Amino acid sequence: MAVSLSGLLKPGRFPLKKLLGFLGPGFLVTVGFIDPGNWATNIAGGSKFGYELLWVVTLGTLMLMVIQHMAAKLGIATGKSLAVNIREHFPRPVAAFLGLTVVVACIATDIAELIGGGIGFSLLFGIPLWAGALLTVVLEVFLIISQRYHRIETIIVGFLGVIALCYIIELWIVRPDWGAAVPGLFIPRAGRESIYVAVAILGAVVMPHNVFLHSNVIHSRKWGITDEEKIRLLRFEKIDTLFAMTLGWVVNSSMIIVAAAVFFQHGMPVESIEQASATLKPLAGPLAGLLFAIALVFSGVASSMTSSMAEANVVTGFLGKPEDPGTLLYRISVVVTAIPSLIITFWNPDTFRILVFSQAVLSIQLPFTLVPLLILCRSRKVMGIFRSHTAEFVAALVITFIVVALNGYLVYTTVTGG
Repeated sequence: MAVSLSGLLKPGRFPLKKLLGFLGPGFLVTVGFIDPGNWATNIAGGSKFGYELLWVVTLGTLMLMVIQHMAAKLGIATGKSLAVNIREHFPRPVAAFLGLTVVVACIATDIAELIGGGIGFSLLFGIPLWAGALLTVVLEVFLIISQRYHRIETIIVGFLGVIALCYIIELWIVRPDWGAAVPGLFIPRAGRESIYVAVAILGAVVMPHNVFLHSNVIHSRKWGITDEEKIRLLRFEKIDTLFAMTLGWVVNSSMIIVAAAVFFQHGMPVESIEQASATLKPLAGPLAGLLFAIALVFSGVASSMTSSMAEANVVTGFLGKPEDPGTLLYRISVVVTAIPSLIITFWNPDTFRILVFSQAVLSIQLPFTLVPLLILCRSRKVMGIFRSHTAEFVAALVITFIVVALNGYLVYTTVTGG
């Protein structure tokens, strides 16, 4: 799967075949962009407000592209992940604190992914939620520790393709009002009642584990050593990120469109994934319900895999050990970090409360991921000629402020009921 640099870096060359060989890291990140937490907010938005909040997904995707590109560029420019860069360039107590917070955030993320996979398996096979969550963990751990990186990447891309295909078929089944949906993708609208859901959709876009993961998995490609090579190969990273995030935009938009065409049209607001499945079958038919469950299973398992990979990358990176899926420490980290999430899932079967809890943890940790990323990317000592230019830095700074503020507002209003 490794791609040679010979021929690739010749001036004027931009071979499609070799470009396709470099696509992949962005898709791993995209899976986290369509995890069960996104499902819940997208379905709620579409069922309550129709096509009104589609523009939020568009805005969120554009914001995500900026942040994830910076994370990937950090990995390319330094040859090291965000975790390793924090360990090397921040005081040891600060680095230790940041490492601890992101591990906790990764575990919280994994909880939401297990819930999604558990619900999906429960819908497909009629098994209890805890059994579905356990099956998700078993599949996740097996797929990670038994495969080489590029095979894992292929599996994740395949899972993402299945999710996208399921929703494309659902769009054909429900036959939405495209005349209303297409403008909704680009024209901002939000009322007093819909602003809370809009905040939830936008605030869940940038996730700590995805930022760390992207800065690490980008090393699966032979990005070159010299600055000239890196400059040319950054083009491939940009295309990878753009293409993958666009696919995520399509899937997330489809979730809202399907919910709007089925639930909103029948005046049935939906509050949970389980409720969405229960009401989808009688309204849109059994095939739509089956596709919904299949897509949810693949989303839960795939996002759980990338969450666990991020956990292992963070643990090994902050400890100064190789971030290699083939090492014993990496594999032990995958298994050990899955245990707390599974225990919490068993202990508290209230899926709504668990999702709220995971969102709160991510919101609290998010500044401790984005601020170090911005500091490192703006540092000439760290990045050299790849240092973020003023426009990029200001854009990322504004995005960071918006996302952190929205997440804080979401947590506050959820806790206080206001």
